[in-house]
Amino acid sequence: MRAMRCAGTWTGLLLLLTATVLTCAPPNSRPIPFGPAATDTSVPPLGRTWPVGTRPPVLRGWEPPATPYGRGHRGIDLAAAPGTPVRAVAAGRVSFAGRVAGKGVVSVELPGTGDPPLRTTYEPVRASVREGDEVAAGEVVGTVEPTGSHCTSTCVHWGLRRGETYLDPLSLLPPWLLRRAPSRLLPVLGVPLPPPSS
Repeated sequence: MRAMRCAGTWTGLLLLLTATVLTCAPPNSRPIPFGPAATDTSVPPLGRTWPVGTRPPVLRGWEPPATPYGRGHRGIDLAAAPGTPVRAVAAGRVSFAGRVAGKGVVSVELPGTGDPPLRTTYEPVRASVREGDEVAAGEVVGTVEPTGSHCTSTCVHWGLRRGETYLDPLSLLPPWLLRRAPSRLLPVLGVPLPPPSS
């Protein structure tokens, strides 16, 4: 009976700690999916960096539409302050750098990724590159614009396409870039410590 009561206590403590760790995420962020849901076998994991920051909060994830013109989210939104450098996730050639519907957009075509090749897009971005420029992985292609974001706070919309087909941009990132830092246990306040042993 005592073993069962003790096991129940540990289960409750584990649930409390899990809830504490899960509620420490930045506001409006969603957990980054891992494993099969985050990968697409037609997309080689050739990314070498995140577009902004290091493991930035994902404000809205990939939500593929059921039909070509259906509702969904054809990319992911990453939290980023205005003026934040936006980097090419992989080496490629700038296929577009300009404005679309009032928003700054940069597209980078990734060579050697099939026919048609993969193309990444970043918006809203004030471009620092021109169409035809060759860029290396991690090279700055522009900065986050203060307006034009469809997020409630400033963000970068990162997209991935093959021809007219939208794909999950996280599929470009290898597992070592998707991994989060290990979970840390937080102190539980208000729990009395056991008396010192004699």
